[in-house]
Amino acid sequence: MRASVETAVDIAGHAPSIHNSQPWRWRLEGSVLDLYTEHGRRLPVSDPDGRLATLSCGAALHHVRTALAAEGWRVRVDRLPDPDNPDHLARLTITGTVPVTAAALREVQTIRMRRTDRRPVGGIPVDAEQLRALTASAEAEGARLHILDRDGVLELAAAASFAQRAEAADESWQAELAYWIGGTRPSGAGVPDAAIPASPTQTTVPTRDFGHAGTMPVGAEHDKAATFAILYGDEDTPLGWLRAGEALSATWLAATALGISLLPMSATVEVPATRATLRRLLSDVGAPYLVVRLGHADPDRAGAPYPPRLPAEQLIERL
Repeated sequence: MRASVETAVDIAGHAPSIHNSQPWRWRLEGSVLDLYTEHGRRLPVSDPDGRLATLSCGAALHHVRTALAAEGWRVRVDRLPDPDNPDHLARLTITGTVPVTAAALREVQTIRMRRTDRRPVGGIPVDAEQLRALTASAEAEGARLHILDRDGVLELAAAASFAQRAEAADESWQAELAYWIGGTRPSGAGVPDAAIPASPTQTTVPTRDFGHAGTMPVGAEHDKAATFAILYGDEDTPLGWLRAGEALSATWLAATALGISLLPMSATVEVPATRATLRRLLSDVGAPYLVVRLGHADPDRAGAPYPPRLPAEQLIERL
């Protein structure tokens, strides 16, 4: 069993995270696996409340749940199990075995295929049936997707532009970004130049401005067929953020299996004023966690590179 859990933790290391910071830490004792926030890999300027770090940890939590199911283990998950320790995000207890299904094995394979592609998507829109499947994936994990109409996309574009200008004007934010971005990333974390577009992308909603050009070639696509959605839920709390990360993971894996590119866009969540804009786009019926762009990548375009990963032995403590 111990070997299976360690394999699952290694697979969970493929989870998406803000600036590929991988802000999670695991502790394994017997049949219990605990998940904690790792403060050394949080972003205090971009993410002072820890909402995006917690969301990132939620994605790792869903990944490890998926991997354990593929190993044949039944798991009970207790979220935020210790009220006196807010860094203790989840406790997973193995309670028995389950049959290993082909679907579970495919989902683990999808984890290894998933990646972040910041280039514009192609001209084929995501159809209604696919959107329903992605929405169902989010809802199964306790969050929801709100698909934006044309007017909503234009308002989102203005909010994203404002958020990026506000952050770019903040020297501490620039310094934090520079720490995590660029180069070949020998540390195993952060976003390498190979994953950053070599030239500005032509998009209605601006994607992240990393402050310098990378080496990823960019074509002539313009994102005209992209779909934008807000991932949201009922509560703007650590539990809500954690469940949002699980929903992001489930939705992204479903999108990857359908051949759909999903790009998380967090700038408007990082700035309080534009987070309020997102809430208004939701008609104040929920708390916005993240914006996602959905679309089909150009079939003639080479895939985005896999980001660097920290070795599993740096992420797990064995007792």
